[in-house]
Amino acid sequence: MFSKVLIANRGEIALRVLRACRELGIRTAVVYSTADADSAAVRLADESVLIGPAASRRSYLNPAAIVEAARLVGAQAVHPGYGFLSEDADFAEICADNGLVFVGPPPQVMAALADKSSARALMSRAGLPLPPGSVAPVPTAADAARVAAEVGYPVIVKAAAGGGGRGMTVVSTPTELPRAYARTRAAAQIAFGDDRVYVERYLGSARHVEVQVLCDAHGNGVHLGTRDCSVQRRHQKLVEEAPAPALSAATLDAIASGALRGALDVGFTGAGTVEFLVDSAEQFHFLEINCRIQVEHPVTEMITGIDLVHEQLRLAAGRTLRWRQEEIVTNGVAVECRVNVEDPDRGFAPTPGRLERFVPPGGPFTRVDTHGYPGYVVGPHYDSLLAKVAVWAPDRELALNRLERALDEFEVAGPGVHTTIPFVRRVLDDAGFRKGRHCTGLVETLLADLPKQSRRNA
Repeated sequence: MFSKVLIANRGEIALRVLRACRELGIRTAVVYSTADADSAAVRLADESVLIGPAASRRSYLNPAAIVEAARLVGAQAVHPGYGFLSEDADFAEICADNGLVFVGPPPQVMAALADKSSARALMSRAGLPLPPGSVAPVPTAADAARVAAEVGYPVIVKAAAGGGGRGMTVVSTPTELPRAYARTRAAAQIAFGDDRVYVERYLGSARHVEVQVLCDAHGNGVHLGTRDCSVQRRHQKLVEEAPAPALSAATLDAIASGALRGALDVGFTGAGTVEFLVDSAEQFHFLEINCRIQVEHPVTEMITGIDLVHEQLRLAAGRTLRWRQEEIVTNGVAVECRVNVEDPDRGFAPTPGRLERFVPPGGPFTRVDTHGYPGYVVGPHYDSLLAKVAVWAPDRELALNRLERALDEFEVAGPGVHTTIPFVRRVLDDAGFRKGRHCTGLVETLLADLPKQSRRNA
């Protein structure tokens, strides 16, 4: 096992990794920008290294500064968390070139899976079903129109190098397609330096279901069941749960076993997530593979009792996977919601500010992952995620009730500060959600059906 790990991230995930390392007897060093000098991670780490100003490009997205920090403190490995450089194959290769273990899959595997077109082709060869559409990028608007005509509208134009909900445009009619195609290519070039796009049938009423996998470097792998992440706004998740509700056991098993097969087929190692869209007929379609720890990993930990960050570190150190598939047992239901410092009434716009009051909930089977504290200043420079509240219960109804209770206890206040807590409560009150019959369009439906003034008074 490693003796020292550099944590190349910030916020709640930096604390999560730091705690896992400490439990394993691993010393920690954390990098930070000038904006995060007073962060909880900086206070708790064994060492900390200032790597640049607030701007991400000059700090958390600066590979040279991070590698130099790792060398300065004598770290053997770099844990990238999620976001920032966590799925950057070039950064993983730079780490390897400098004698550092990147906690994640090999660079060549990351590169193949980061390209959505390449990932689709690989998963298709592994036998996973794809949404109807183009496997390879479509080079012209005319090619896009031909694909759309074959699969039927609505379609979605996606950046081959996209991620994080960016580089996607839904198109409802043929007349919209040429402009949408050009706009998506231009946006992809700006965001990713790669203007390739592909076209597939848009599954508007689908569920977003994903599978957690663990694979070692010796050809072994297990899946840890499913998660449902259908409650999203602009492809960003708000509520997640495990296992995915209201699907047959046969469908859940087929999704999970297919995900593991696909991961092993491409030589994946570490902790990853294989994502699918599931339609109303329970037909599932491969979406993408994420090569990192997910924000929503606590719900899987709560139903399996397996610490995913511990396993990431063990697998990165070359250890053999500790379980066979038949030894993985899930128990009960876990539900998580993200508490973002945003105002849903203004299109989920960030509302940075100082937290004058910050009292997370407690109680049985309630977990809060956060970097917030009274007096903490939520700045405008980074993602607005402040906390994750996750609960476990023997059944889904009690889990949802427990999450409602926890959110009622959560106190967050400061000048100009709003959170997504009131909106999450509305999600939990939705009849379709309570029955597990919701889809990825739920948030838009709730926003459209709720008069602005009543939302403001929520």
